[in-house]
Amino acid sequence: MNTLSNRINAIEESATLAMAAKAREFKNRGIDVISLSLGEPDFKTPQHICEAAKKAIDDGKYFSYPPVAGYQDLREAIAAKYQKENNVPYKAENIVVSNGAKQSIANVMLALLNPGDEVIVFSPYWVSYDALVRLAEATPVIVKGTLENDFKVTAAQVDAAITPKTKAIIFSSPCNPTGSVFSKKELETISQVVLKHEGLLVIADEIYEHINFAGDQTSMASLPGMFERTITVNGFAKGFAMTGWRVGYIAAPKWIADGSNKVQGQITSANCSISQRGALAAITGDIAPTNEMVKAYHKRRDIVYNLLKEIPGVKANYPQGAFYFFPDVSYYYGKKDGDRVIKDGDDFCLYMLEKAHVSLVPGGAFGEEKCVRLSYAASEKELIEAMRRIKETLVLLK
Repeated sequence: MNTLSNRINAIEESATLAMAAKAREFKNRGIDVISLSLGEPDFKTPQHICEAAKKAIDDGKYFSYPPVAGYQDLREAIAAKYQKENNVPYKAENIVVSNGAKQSIANVMLALLNPGDEVIVFSPYWVSYDALVRLAEATPVIVKGTLENDFKVTAAQVDAAITPKTKAIIFSSPCNPTGSVFSKKELETISQVVLKHEGLLVIADEIYEHINFAGDQTSMASLPGMFERTITVNGFAKGFAMTGWRVGYIAAPKWIADGSNKVQGQITSANCSISQRGALAAITGDIAPTNEMVKAYHKRRDIVYNLLKEIPGVKANYPQGAFYFFPDVSYYYGKKDGDRVIKDGDDFCLYMLEKAHVSLVPGGAFGEEKCVRLSYAASEKELIEAMRRIKETLVLLK
């Protein structure tokens, strides 16, 4: 009998990757699909980063296994960045560089969680948070933010969800999938709840910190009492257009960094040596290319927001960061195109792919069935055309 483990059967395939695969199938059939499903910058990696990687290859010094936690100079540079920009006194010993922020989070979950532990997951959430908690054989406790509150969970909600089994809280700011950004005051009120509970930890995902239109990027670890309670997750994929380079990291109290390093040492060992040299150039080099990307995202955000407002029945917040919208499309659930009924977000996204040739991701994968995720990491021309297609296709539903 072919039976997979219970831990694997407890998780689903990544919905974002699944929708991207469906979109590729359509493209391979010659269909002009506009893919708004993956959270992937449409910009090229800045040239100075590429040049640093090329130089590393030519130098011939980086063909051996790197230290499991990452090269010392890269870890020192990450720590220095947090000291200077985020007011957090990290040192190299607090940093573990991994194969993307996804592995960083997985390392933390496996290092910290036991069966029976609970992790409070702010919802809407990035698709892998829930799955990685369950992969570590712990229990995700979903706490929902509402559209009316910009999809943000309140401190009172957090307080009500904490039990003696609660080991950690996880969230992202700027948020994937909603683009919401927690203000310093909002994080302070949440931190005050956390500090009432001995040993309770926060996993703060800051992967989108550079793509923040609000200008108020506060690191949870910088708040009073939170340095020893916070695992900061970050990486180079989003802010530096380095998704394929696969470089993420945690910054955490040393005992947690050591535990994560131990996990990583048994699963993958270190991140790619050449990618790390590119990452060093990114974090120590010219930030201007990133700033230009952010300007483009800012403009695209406003274009898509205004076009979404023109679609009857669709409700959306005004995201302050990242490059996503998470509109409520439940107005169309129950509507028909002939014999076809749109029952939920899965049906809605499949209908959009087949009829409008636009790829989206169902919101159920992010903890909110009423919504779908739309990435605006695409050209202005593609976004305008995609929104036209969506609007004209929805008219067919009665």
